Formats: sequence, structure tokens, C-alpha cells
Amino acid sequence: MASNLPDRITLIRGLGLIAAISIILGNVIGTGVFLKARVMTCNVGEPEWVIIAWIAAGLLSLAGALTYAELSAMKPEAGGEYVFLRDAYGRIWSFLYGWMLIFVGKTGAQASVAVVFAIGLNDFLDGKLKQTLFSQDIFGYQFELTSLQLIAVMMIVIFTTVNCASVYLSGRIATALMFVKIILIAFVGIGAFVWVAGGTFSHFSLTEVGGACEGVAESVRYGSVSYSFMAGFGAAMLGALWGYDGWNNLTLVAGEIQKPEKNIPLALIGGTVVIILLYIFVHFAYFYVLDPTTIASVSKDSSVAKEVVSRFFGGDVKSVAVGFAVALFTVGLMLSSIGTLHTSILTGARVPYAMAQDGLMFEAMGKLSSGTRVPVIALIVQGVWACLLALSGSFDTLTDYVIFGSWIFYALATSTVFVFRRKFPDAVRPYKAFGYPVVPILFLLVAGWLLVNTMINSPTQSFIGIFLIALGLPVYYYLTSRTRTEKIGNRD
Repeated sequence: MASNLPDRITLIRGLGLIAAISIILGNVIGTGVFLKARVMTCNVGEPEWVIIAWIAAGLLSLAGALTYAELSAMKPEAGGEYVFLRDAYGRIWSFLYGWMLIFVGKTGAQASVAVVFAIGLNDFLDGKLKQTLFSQDIFGYQFELTSLQLIAVMMIVIFTTVNCASVYLSGRIATALMFVKIILIAFVGIGAFVWVAGGTFSHFSLTEVGGACEGVAESVRYGSVSYSFMAGFGAAMLGALWGYDGWNNLTLVAGEIQKPEKNIPLALIGGTVVIILLYIFVHFAYFYVLDPTTIASVSKDSSVAKEVVSRFFGGDVKSVAVGFAVALFTVGLMLSSIGTLHTSILTGARVPYAMAQDGLMFEAMGKLSSGTRVPVIALIVQGVWACLLALSGSFDTLTDYVIFGSWIFYALATSTVFVFRRKFPDAVRPYKAFGYPVVPILFLLVAGWLLVNTMINSPTQSFIGIFLIALGLPVYYYLTSRTRTEKIGNRD
């Protein structure tokens, strides 16, 4: 009976506490902390408000982590949020969450960070790597295939292959790359205070005036005629939340965590606190070196962090020391992208695996390798789709659209804590959410405000995000009707 195979071969709990923390830091610390300061400065104008936005987004993420810690310790199963939604609200909501993750949430993010790696490599080689291989106008859309996209595909293939090995090896790689990320942030932050001669805290008393603010909409650009502070701060919060995005991903591999009742809460809470402190520290460093207008004028194709590093040792571009520092930062950013890609591939494949176990995804994706005990088919399907998104060149747009939808599911998953407390008051809860019910309620209120704010200020982005999620409904009804037909056939 092939359908019973996944029940006999089970996931291995091969991830310890350090590996669990590494998955959180590896997923969260990617490129946002190095890139978002420019846009956020354009949104709110003043350094203190940028830092307040990072603190507020960090506390919101921590509130979610505190609640997820209870849910994951109570239900330490592969799929995380998928399991919470399935058991609280039913299969259709859990399927739509999984669909969003598979269709663009995870695979789009994987394509994005793989391309960031390729861009960093091209930058490291002075732009000599990029070549246009094919360009064609397709129904008004200019499709371009470059060598950078092929490099991105190669990286997805490599790390998908790595993750087909044992989860223990994947955890060790995640740990190594986590330390690279921490060292990179420390390098930029400490270097700003030690190796920059012209830094001053007086920059914190200045306001952004006349910065370039490339690509920032007038409605959320500080100082514009149509600007409102609430809209600008909401946009800055969304930018910061993108920088924190990924704190929830440990729940996806909960079925492979050792001592989940202890290690999951410790990793979720401890990892999130470490990230908040690192982010606040490095943004103090940014504004110590650069004034708000200079930060707002950084090119959208560059990063504030790289601009800070270029000011090391006097900022002489011909200096060997400055050149080495910039090269070191570029390599570090590439490795940071690889770390995010690796942990995203590791965690993302566990959702289609859990869905297939419930008959909500194709059966093959619910099977584990008999040798490595990992969902190889789910990993391969995920990798193929991520490669197609990387080649399409449209993954950035898709990811922007789905951010709104992602926060719908974050809020829904958090709200399940109230359902489980009511339905299963006597269930074993190795960890109970700190500050319940106030902390999860505050999380839901702020998440609701962000969703409403986004709908008002970015209605097209919001409704396209909902539409992309709704595209999963026909797939859901096809899979469930097929499952019902198979059950009837088996009875006959």
C-alpha cells in the first residue's frame, strides 16, 4: 500500500537549539536590514522615527513569536502555521495559506535572494558578469534573460540539492551562515563608530530634506503635498516588517526540532530578541555616519550599509583599505543572501509535505526519502518553481503583492491561540504565551491596522495579493473532489 508509506517513514528530530536559532536568524537577516533604511527615511523623515519603526516592528514580531511559541510547543508538527489553521479553522484556510506559500510566498522569496546573490557577485566583479542573453517584447511586457538570472537558478539548484541531504547537515550549514550574518552586521555597525572619522550624533537632530527617494510613492514620502504621517509611518512599518519577516519559519520544521517543548519557545523568543537588538544597533550606526538626506539619496540599486562602509578609513575610494572593506561587505552580503536562500528552502518544503499528508497536495510530495528522511519530491517541486520565477523576472512584483496576504495569515494563525484555549483548555501546553491574552490581542490590533492602512494607501497591491491567494480555490476543490472520488472508489 504505497499511500501508507509516509506513515512508516517519519521525519527525524535532528535540529538542536543552536540550529533552531540559526534557522530564525538565517531566515530573518537577509538584505532588508541593509536596504530598507533609505525607503524608511523617505517615509518618516527623521532618524528617531526610523528607529521607532524598527522597534515597533520588532516588538510586533516578538508578540507574534511569543504566541507562536505556545502554539508550536503544543503542536510540534511539520507545517507550523498550516497545522494551526487546519486544526482551528478547517482545511480550506490551511490550504490557502499553503497555496500562498508555495505559489509565491516562499518560492518568490527564494528567487529574489538568489538574484540578490547574483547581483552582489556581479558588483564584486565590477559589473563584468552581467550579459543579456535574450530580450523579447511579449504582449507589451519586455522579457529579458540575463546571465545573472542563470546564476540565481544555479544557486537554487545547489541549495535544493544540499537540502535533499540529511536535516542534520542542513542545520549545520544554517548555523555556519548565521554567524556570517551576525559578523556582517557587527562589521558595519562597529566599523561605523571606530573607522569613520566624520560621524556625529548630531545627525539625529536633522530631518530629510530634498533627498532623491527613488521609487518612493508621493503619498508616503515625507514632505510631499499628499503626505500624512500615519500613512508614512505605516509604510515604514511595512518596510521594517519585511526586514523581520521569517521569524515564524521555525514552526514549519517543528517536526524536526529536538525537545520541541523547550527548544522551540527558546529559539523563537531568543532569536527574535537578538535580531531586534542587532537591527537597532546597526541603524544607530547608519545615522551616526550619514545624515537623513544623504541616506534618502542612496541609489535604489545600492544599499545604505555599503555607503557607510565606503566611508571607512577616510572614504578615499582609491584607498586599498576602503576597497578591501567594500569588497568584504559585498562578499558578506552575498553569503547573507545564501544563508537566507538555504533556510528558506529548508523550511518551505515542509508545508507541501504536510499538505500532502492531509490529501491537500499531490501524494508524491508527502513522501520522505528512506535514506535521508527529508521530503525530496517537495524540495524538487519547490526548487523548479523558484527557478521559473527567477527566470521570469517577475518575482519581485509577485512578492510585493503577497506581503499583504502574508499578514492576513500571520494574524489568522495568531488568533488560533484563542480557539485552542477555548476548545482544548486541558491540552498539554509546555509553554504558555507570555502576557496572554493582552499580547496576542495587541498583535492582532496592530496587524489589523497595518492591513487597513495598506488597503487605503496601496489598494491595487492589496487586492492583487488577495486575488493571487484566491487563485488557490479551484485547486483546493479539485484536490478535495479527487480525494473524495478515490475514497468512494476504494469502498466500492
